[in-house]
Amino acid sequence: MTTTADSSAERLVIEALGAALSALDPNTRMAVAFSGGVDSSVLLDAAVRVAGASRCIALHVHHGLSPHADAWLAHCEAFARERGVDFDARRVDVSRAPGVSIEAAARDARYRALDAMCATHGIHTLWLAHHADDQAETVLLQLLRGAGLAGLAAMAPGLLPAGASATRVRPLLHLLRAQLEHYASVRKLRWIDDESNADTRYARNALRHQVMPALAVHFPGFRDALARTAAHAASAQRLLDTLAHADMQSASRDEGRALAHEVLLAFDDDRALNLLRYWMRSLGLVAASSARVADALRQLREVGAGQDGHRLRIDHAGHALRSYRGLIYWEAGDSSEPADETALVEREISELEWQGQEVWHVPQWRGTFVFAVVDAASASNVGDASPGAPAHEAFDTVPLSVLQRASLSVRARRGGERMRIGAPNTPGRTLKNLFQERGIPAWKRDVPLLYVGDELLFVPRIGVNRAAVRDASREREACVKIAWREDLLIA
Repeated sequence: MTTTADSSAERLVIEALGAALSALDPNTRMAVAFSGGVDSSVLLDAAVRVAGASRCIALHVHHGLSPHADAWLAHCEAFARERGVDFDARRVDVSRAPGVSIEAAARDARYRALDAMCATHGIHTLWLAHHADDQAETVLLQLLRGAGLAGLAAMAPGLLPAGASATRVRPLLHLLRAQLEHYASVRKLRWIDDESNADTRYARNALRHQVMPALAVHFPGFRDALARTAAHAASAQRLLDTLAHADMQSASRDEGRALAHEVLLAFDDDRALNLLRYWMRSLGLVAASSARVADALRQLREVGAGQDGHRLRIDHAGHALRSYRGLIYWEAGDSSEPADETALVEREISELEWQGQEVWHVPQWRGTFVFAVVDAASASNVGDASPGAPAHEAFDTVPLSVLQRASLSVRARRGGERMRIGAPNTPGRTLKNLFQERGIPAWKRDVPLLYVGDELLFVPRIGVNRAAVRDASREREACVKIAWREDLLIA
């Protein structure tokens, strides 16, 4: 189908979609992920102009996170119908579990829904409206979180994820947001403004509104430079994947569901870690941090491939890495089950001599303890967490004298720790039971424990141990509010 373009922005968009269309068979239909925002509105409008309405279907995901979600759904359906495009939508439930990034949870739910709708309609190509600014933001976010090559590779122009039914294509990836906005203006498109996009508490929004404009002033070509970084990282990652694939040929057992323990241990650390990451991706497991994968390899080396391997258990994302009869494998389990406390390994203990400083970053756990002095009148009840506070910002107050009793230290869980959270005459309970009661998944229970001397004082996601403040009185005494805040969540 031919079309005319009256502006440079229109021509760039039309040419980009024409190039993407030329890579498809003439009778192939494509789905357009359609949120109703300006980017996806441009993509859908241009797709109809280039390919024709009969070859397109607009797919919308209703997250239910905004009070305007129903109105957005109605707008998207009307927009598609006006252009003669088939439309489908799916509602999803986004996890609001403590410590889970809403951005990440929404993204995962969105892609699952889009893939399911593609399968329903027999569509094998999904067009996404990501552009050059999105790519630059993603590379910066991955750099800030210390991601490896796979993270720095950011968004691929075309990719068929493992287990997905449709190839994800990003035909606008080399175009700027401003060019898409100009197209929308020239075409007099109507689109949705999601109010959450202005919330700079989210890492991506903070970059978009506060960091990127400053970069544009001092480094005008930063988007192209970051795109090249992503391309270099993707190339290097492909080489690592090629090596890991070759290593899998010798280490794989049970059609890839297990690895030979002895074969894995024969590789040096870099090569073994590369293989472990590749194996986890091939199984569809959630990516683990570098520290966690390195710790898993260390434990695998410590137990070796002999009889003692059966004692190994490393929990991650609802699965447990186990070793049995010379094989290592991931054992699926209910993510609500408590962690096996015997698998928790002591980390290096860092001491904190509290002298009134307000912020202490604990990089081993990717978070920060915040201590804020408040007067007794404004302090909450000793040991009572703030009602409704998010888990990553939950706090408690303790009298200042408690913190001056002995030095503060952070320790890893060893298993069997107990604390009291109820009235003075209530018995102590294990952290395992308290985490389970609160429905905190096993892989989110690896939190730093704050001790005063040798007594447990504070546990993130649970609160203050009342037994540690049993003899304290804060009448006319200043208190300290303790908060544990995870590092900025990057989706």
